[in-house]
Amino acid sequence: MKDEFVQAIQSKNKVRLTFHSKEDGRPLVRVCAPMDYGPSRRAKDKSDRFHLWDYESDSAQHVLSLLPNQVIRVEVLPELFDPAEFVTWDTQWFVQRDWGHYS
Repeated sequence: MKDEFVQAIQSKNKVRLTFHSKEDGRPLVRVCAPMDYGPSRRAKDKSDRFHLWDYESDSAQHVLSLLPNQVIRVEVLPELFDPAEFVTWDTQWFVQRDWGHYS
């Protein structure tokens, strides 16, 4: 799953993510842009996580940071995303990519 996710980051393909939502207490399915894979800069637990932009979020916060045990399935979609849709900050990504000045 991680390898497909990293490949989707590099190719800028959207993914259909099925994950266990702690908040909802059940699996959810979302279409997302894969952003990065690595530790969260905000969490105390520095375990690697899947970081995604959730296009279908019902809240103002569209970033999902999920531990691997929360992720049920990652399906790479043929639809591409544009990093300009959501990258509004300077960051150092963990996964190498060529996203132009968003890299």
